Amino acid sequence: MSGALEHIRVLDLSRVLAGPFCTMILGDLGADIIKVEAPGGSDDTRKWGPPFQNGVSAYYLCANRNKRSVTIDLKSNKGIEQIKQLVQESDVLIHNFKTGTMERFGLDYHILQEINPRLVYCSITGFGETGPYKDKPGYDFIIQAMSGLMSITGTEESGPQKLGVAITDILTGLYACIGIQAALLERTISGKGQKLDISLYDSAVSSLVNIGSNYLMSGKIPKRLGNQHANIVPYQTFQTKDGYIVIAVGNDRQFADLCHILEMPELMKDERFKTNPNRVQYREQLIPLLENIFIKKSTSYWLKACEEKQIPCGPIQNLEQLMNDPQLQVRNMFIEHDHPVAGTIRMIGSPLKLSRTPVSVRYHPPEVGEHHDEIFQEIINEIEKENAE
Repeated sequence: MSGALEHIRVLDLSRVLAGPFCTMILGDLGADIIKVEAPGGSDDTRKWGPPFQNGVSAYYLCANRNKRSVTIDLKSNKGIEQIKQLVQESDVLIHNFKTGTMERFGLDYHILQEINPRLVYCSITGFGETGPYKDKPGYDFIIQAMSGLMSITGTEESGPQKLGVAITDILTGLYACIGIQAALLERTISGKGQKLDISLYDSAVSSLVNIGSNYLMSGKIPKRLGNQHANIVPYQTFQTKDGYIVIAVGNDRQFADLCHILEMPELMKDERFKTNPNRVQYREQLIPLLENIFIKKSTSYWLKACEEKQIPCGPIQNLEQLMNDPQLQVRNMFIEHDHPVAGTIRMIGSPLKLSRTPVSVRYHPPEVGEHHDEIFQEIINEIEKENAE
């Protein structure tokens, strides 16, 4: 079966995470991804580690499958002409150079659209291509700090905390992927490409969702609540006799059932706790009462009791436990593929499950320039065929 985007070719000039994550998704969906690096390799993640497997970085492997690789020197006239040649036969170009870099190369959108009016051109930068911060470099950690995400992550005691992964890079890659596909859909009507200006800062701010909305409505600066929810109580972690459990009570019926499980029916009769708005107001009074009960029995006990009453709950799993989760095994969320240098590599699978055009892994994360001659011969053949017609 063919991939949903097998008719799309993407010229990928990006590196590190946001751009490569975007193009990997498009590649999983069937698009032909041509990864462009400088001779010798210019994606820094190739050297980030440990761990390495036969010298191949785990970080690089996480975002670069389903791509073919060419090497081009963008500081040379020949390299610029090679990019323009590839653009003639590409549907999408994506890069994450600093603002102004592509213009200095002579590869800005206005030039490339003259070569290929149908080109969808996606720029990923730290702060966008307009505004007073447009020339600042963008790093996930800095963006997490500036966007407000760190101000609401952690506890008052811990101080601001970043998320455990580069979440603003991931969000930006997803937004870029959505925008590219929207532009490709629109192109089927207009016949024209367009430019996308996607920034880490904008993407991170968009992820504030209800916390941002809370502030816009109330004007109150939100506090760090750790594992608690700003708008729902109880919706947090609780320590058990042998570990931790997450309880996510979403309505008053579930809270009543939780009180029954905890053998504390009097809590549901207490005016402070009858409704969720009241529980949010009096969380400091309610939570210690619940904590004193949860810690008396095991995680497995509480999981079984809550599941029987259909109260949302779950264990906190480490990655070893995650790898052995039967649900994820059935969903093919951990996969293996052969690599010419690393050998058999293990990767996280795609969450996209399409019934008629399923995702597939066709290419291993490529070595530098692995497909250079093959790709340029294809492009030359395509150009010659079009000229002949």
